[in-house]
Amino acid sequence: MRKLVYGMNLTLDGYVAAPGDDIGWGTASDELFQWWLDQELAIGLFLYGRKLWEAMSSHWPTGDQQPDATPAQIEFARNWRDTPKVVFSSTIDKVDWNTRLVTGDAVAEITRLKADDGEPMRVGGAALAGAAMRAGLVDEYEIVTHPVLVGGGKPFFSALDSWVNLNLVETRTFPGGVALARYETRR
Repeated sequence: MRKLVYGMNLTLDGYVAAPGDDIGWGTASDELFQWWLDQELAIGLFLYGRKLWEAMSSHWPTGDQQPDATPAQIEFARNWRDTPKVVFSSTIDKVDWNTRLVTGDAVAEITRLKADDGEPMRVGGAALAGAAMRAGLVDEYEIVTHPVLVGGGKPFFSALDSWVNLNLVETRTFPGGVALARYETRR
């Protein structure tokens, strides 16, 4: 069975985006960016909702060709293009860059993918991850908290039907007061 990981940058008050989908509050130090790259290199399949797909696909297909791209950004872009992806959306009709589109039941498809053998999967996008959380499919949470309060927006955690007990497996701090807490779901 494959492991499903949900991790994103978020504000101290728990939002992945401020009102208006503003993510300008988050800045990644070289050390934090390298940590995210290391995590992504271990993932065998990315699962995206439409909004995160649009954000990622607007930059990373050519991220390694930007004149100011760092070595880590170049590697991230290449890994992003090479890693298989599934986008869950009923409003778009075309995806590129080693990607498959699913328009049906996201929870059923994630459950099917999880049942396969293989490398871990990462779910990205608060709405899609929320559906996976409510279905009890998320095995690990990577919570990277930035020291800023935005007062509202898109929350990292969605409303749940029942408690989810977790085990803390890692903590780490990064420049700028950014803190990682990584948890595994206690089953």
